[in-house]
Amino acid sequence: RMNADAELKRLIAEYRMLSTANVSDGLDRLGIKGCPHGIGPLWDACTKIVGPAATLKLVPVGQAEESPVLGTLEAVKLGHPGDVLVIDQAGRMDVNSFGGVAGFTTRHYGLVGCVIDGVTRDIDEFKQLNLPVYGRGFIQQSIRNRCACAGYAIEVQLGGVPVRPGDLIMADENGICVIPKGKMGEVLTFAQLFKSIEDKVIEAVRSGVDPVLAHDRVRYDMMTAAGYKA
Repeated sequence: RMNADAELKRLIAEYRMLSTANVSDGLDRLGIKGCPHGIGPLWDACTKIVGPAATLKLVPVGQAEESPVLGTLEAVKLGHPGDVLVIDQAGRMDVNSFGGVAGFTTRHYGLVGCVIDGVTRDIDEFKQLNLPVYGRGFIQQSIRNRCACAGYAIEVQLGGVPVRPGDLIMADENGICVIPKGKMGEVLTFAQLFKSIEDKVIEAVRSGVDPVLAHDRVRYDMMTAAGYKA
């Protein structure tokens, strides 16, 4: 367990040095569907987050019995320090998914942020908490009696991309990446490779190389194709 924890911390530190654009290239190279669209930071200074998923599923009223408020708190309690709370509200734009009290509890339990397939309120409180929250937008109304909790610590989705508890979630100003738990090392290796190739292209252009030639040299268009070698 100790070795697994240390390895996870190392991987997270390495991922934090990349962008979701780099990681998306790594996912492309391995043919992994891990890039939900339309979910982003909910304010300009919202910081990058990387951590294992702690999951929650919200559904319309009548489709489940549990209170979304209590379900959210249960999901947070089941998470671990360093986790990212992932809320699947199936992209609904008319019902809140999270909020200030839930945000405080999330921060209090050591989770590092929240990613929502939906909207949320209390952006001002998240800023004060320094709790990064990503979603599809914002809303002012309460979550109370407007949806229900269909489960936590279960497989959910972000924009059609499956998320299982423990999958790695990465979010920055470019968007979201979901890296399957068993593929973290492999995706990282390719993401780092592609970033290093792009850095070389920029350096070549800076030193006076024709930009078309600089791209051709590394076969830039083929970079994420199987069998690619720089």
